[in-house]
Amino acid sequence: MAELANCPNCGKVFAKALRPTCDACAQQVEEKFERVYKFIRKRENRQATMDEVTEATDVEKALVYQFIREGRLQLAQFPNLGYPCEKCGVQIRQNRLCSTCTDEINKGIRTKDRQKAFEQRMKNRENPRAGIYTTLDDRVRRNR
Repeated sequence: MAELANCPNCGKVFAKALRPTCDACAQQVEEKFERVYKFIRKRENRQATMDEVTEATDVEKALVYQFIREGRLQLAQFPNLGYPCEKCGVQIRQNRLCSTCTDEINKGIRTKDRQKAFEQRMKNRENPRAGIYTTLDDRVRRNR
């Protein structure tokens, strides 16, 4: 059963089933998508930048970014469009982070892993008997 919620855009109460907004706001978003798509679909506008698209269609950049992230606009056909990296804000065309931020995060993970391995080696060195294995024969020989 659908849950009742307030629309985050207009505040009206609606049955939240498939969309996070009411029908009227969802229709407005669809109309804005059609404006953007019709604009960039034209051959002369395929090289348009994000600023040119938002200026010509009167659609907010955040909404165009949302269309790209949802996969409704395929960037392979529009070489000058992109969206900001979620960490540093540089324009990217795929994933959520740019390669610089991804490398930085991976470097931090590798450093943390090396630190854990070093701490484990130090812990093993503190206990000198930890790496020594004896057998029953060794114990018998010592007792004689």
